[in-house]
Amino acid sequence: MNFVEKLTGATRKNRSLLCVGLDSDPELIPDGLSIFEFNRAIIDATADLVCAYKPNLAFYEAGGAGGFEALKRTVDYVPDNIPVIADAKRGDIGNTAKAYARAIFSYFNFDAATVNPYLGFDAIDPFIQYHDRGIFILCRTSNAGAVDFQSLRCEVEDGQHPLFEIVALKASQWNTYGNIGLVVGATYPDELKQIRLNYPDLPLLIPGIGAQGGDLALTIRYGVDARGEKAIINSSRQIIYASRGSDFAEAARRAASELREQINQHLSSLSR
Repeated sequence: MNFVEKLTGATRKNRSLLCVGLDSDPELIPDGLSIFEFNRAIIDATADLVCAYKPNLAFYEAGGAGGFEALKRTVDYVPDNIPVIADAKRGDIGNTAKAYARAIFSYFNFDAATVNPYLGFDAIDPFIQYHDRGIFILCRTSNAGAVDFQSLRCEVEDGQHPLFEIVALKASQWNTYGNIGLVVGATYPDELKQIRLNYPDLPLLIPGIGAQGGDLALTIRYGVDARGEKAIINSSRQIIYASRGSDFAEAARRAASELREQINQHLSSLSR
């Protein structure tokens, strides 16, 4: 089973486009819990509500050897039918890129990873060669500073286009094995709309809902494909830190359930 098949299966089984970001910060989780214990509780509370999980590797790398162990145990713990995306944003060339890809896909056994296209195709190709894994290329990210480079207009054969449009075009051209998607932030709905129109079949990983203020209704309207799928709507802090107390797992379930239902309500309104 490849990544897209696994994602589609989880989406349909759980009636969900929700991805929970496991950005587990030791300074924010309840006292006395390890990162893995916290993640395990979140997964147990939400596994029937999501289409994917997305650990941000920075929070685990900051913990050194113990953080890497927690990450490995977390990926292994997620139910086999739910894909796990490494929010790694890797981007390097040659043997370095091959080593990054081997660590993410062979050692940690992630189903997908985010990658940075700035160095070009040879930085991404080692990831693409894992044909059964998903590759999400950073295209229009959700942060305010995205405009510094991603909006710059570049000269190409048919005129000038913003850089993020060229990234999306390249991604579609590189999608030989059908395992490439794009990261497009909910905080830029017009760009999200244009990318979905231009690339109707690519999976889109969509951060920016919740703490970053992305509009959920517009995200659904512009982000899903013709079947109402292939949009992975990520929420991290809003869910995993819904409570800082001993009831954190129950609070996370409530927050995840509420967001999933909001997503599904917006989906339903599209078909009316």
